Amino acid sequence: MDVSLVLIIVMAVLFGCGVYAMLERSLTRVLIGFLLLGNAVNLLLLIVMGRPGKAPFFSATGSGTERLSDPLPQALTLTAIVITFAVSAFLLALIYRSWQLGQADTVEDDEADIALRARTESEEDLMDDEVDLEDDEATTDFVGVVTSPIRVLHAKDFAGMVDDAPVDRPTPAAPDADDGEDAR
Repeated sequence: MDVSLVLIIVMAVLFGCGVYAMLERSLTRVLIGFLLLGNAVNLLLLIVMGRPGKAPFFSATGSGTERLSDPLPQALTLTAIVITFAVSAFLLALIYRSWQLGQADTVEDDEADIALRARTESEEDLMDDEVDLEDDEATTDFVGVVTSPIRVLHAKDFAGMVDDAPVDRPTPAAPDADDGEDAR
């Protein structure tokens, strides 16, 4: 496979710039970073697609299956384009709504973020400690339950339940009066 080094370098730069832009607090920069990552993924799929200069479906050289190109990278590229478009539309709607509500597109810290940042190492260790169970033999949440925790109710089990749903079973045919006379 003869891949141009320029394509690999451009793809790596797009990946790097996209990740860097997505780490910002501005939603617009997150959108730009996501678009850069989407283009980098498309370039990656273009690189793994095959030999440059080969026709998309059939090649003029070769015989039999050597003439066919691999359709999987083409399908993945189309899928990546659609996913990038959908997530970009969602991020644009999110940015627009954020701008309408607060006249800014930056993500601010809330009380939970500030409390998490203020936690000390001893509090972290305390939260990481596991709680010992009283019963080591219990392997289920339904301790002491003899039957299954899910019970199917029928009309006979609950007086208020009306079981008149249609069924696909054929109804039994009533015996004819003629059959009863022949039996005598």
